[in-house]
Amino acid sequence: MLLVSGVATADDSAGRGPIFGISDDTDKLQLSVRRIGLDWSKTQVRNAAEYQDSPVAALNATSQDFFKGVFDTILEFTRNKFKWDNSLVMEYGRTTLRPYDAPATTDENADKILYSSDLSYACWDFSGLKFGPTVRAAYETQFVDTDDSPRQNIVRSSAGISLFDHTVIKSLYLTGIHEYDFTYAGSQNSKLGAEFGWRLEYPVRDGVKFSSDGYYREYFLYSEYVGTDLERDFSAVVRLDTNLWGDFTMGPYVQYRLARARQTDLYGSNLIFGISFNYITKFLL
Repeated sequence: MLLVSGVATADDSAGRGPIFGISDDTDKLQLSVRRIGLDWSKTQVRNAAEYQDSPVAALNATSQDFFKGVFDTILEFTRNKFKWDNSLVMEYGRTTLRPYDAPATTDENADKILYSSDLSYACWDFSGLKFGPTVRAAYETQFVDTDDSPRQNIVRSSAGISLFDHTVIKSLYLTGIHEYDFTYAGSQNSKLGAEFGWRLEYPVRDGVKFSSDGYYREYFLYSEYVGTDLERDFSAVVRLDTNLWGDFTMGPYVQYRLARARQTDLYGSNLIFGISFNYITKFLL
């Protein structure tokens, strides 16, 4: 690394700029509204009772409404080789079913509040792709309790390596993680594991952007047994946003969650297809 820095300095003195290494950039503070959006779908079926024997599924289906609100922002501070990100993600979604022969029921299918603070150091920079160590602290909880359990409360810390700040690869990391889970009173649990995660953005053409983010976590050690603790956890979102006007976009998305708890050998999953309306912008502070 000393040799690389020396080469960069020599190039600077020659007036050509750094070819290999990290230049001394000025401080940059930016607030990015990655997404403030509403995901919505509605299925309305009328006279379903009259078509219960029909082979046409669309005529005897259950009426249902699905909506989810998302708030995703990040405050990015860059100084020379350091980058410090503070992000807040909040989402809440619910589905209401209206069978023709039973009362309406409502289920929550998304409920998350996640605050995280990441510090990365760019040891190496080549063609806009930065690489180096990263550390992270995060707190994850929920808006409301579910019928069967209290709100999730987890403090998570991690350390590892990452690629970041590329035009396509916004973040690609591999870290070890430690979680302190105090969801259940009297059953506080410490967990150790590993996490692989990503955030990608690709401009398909002017006004159209493909993006994806997600993670995979594998847990190895627990301080005590809690049957609902996860051993494996995978989450991924794929989106295609098209500009409508100004900073407002619309597009399809797919969201998938797959996990396995300690108390069972069966995996639980959740797959959502939808259309979302979003507000996306950036502010230099």
